[in-house]
Amino acid sequence: MRHGKSGYKLKRDAGSRNSLLKGLVTSVIDQERIVTTVPKAKAIKPLVDKMITLGKRGDVAARRQALAYLMTREAVDKLFDTISPRYGDRTGGYLRIIHGGFRQGDGGDIAFVELLGSEATLDEKRQKRNELRAKRAEENRKAMEAATAETAPAEGGEPPATTTEEK
Repeated sequence: MRHGKSGYKLKRDAGSRNSLLKGLVTSVIDQERIVTTVPKAKAIKPLVDKMITLGKRGDVAARRQALAYLMTREAVDKLFDTISPRYGDRTGGYLRIIHGGFRQGDGGDIAFVELLGSEATLDEKRQKRNELRAKRAEENRKAMEAATAETAPAEGGEPPATTTEEK
């Protein structure tokens, strides 16, 4: 019987499961939005809530507990400096799980996991990405124009002669 055994096993042994969950929680705090499967998303929801509650406490002991669980110091700094103050008056429910269809390869149920209130940050990232893409497209267009200008024959002149003897 499974009395009192809550949580998700995720078809892994304890060590693999703990490593997976630590990595997912660290990624959610770092990137504020990740794509994973629905069971994994449901498994990390209480863990992210606990980390944000530690961040709201804000003392040295809470920082050390978060550092023991999260995988990078940058994630701990972001948790305590930017994410936790965002939820000052909220008592829980810091994550949103959005079902996103099925994975192409194996048909796994996909979910988008994001922190509430991170829309502004995600919009900034999206805007930067679009600006970078536009800049790269402009550079590629200029390179193509320069390449076609070099290969095109000069006005009034004949195209360069090619010989088959060079091969």
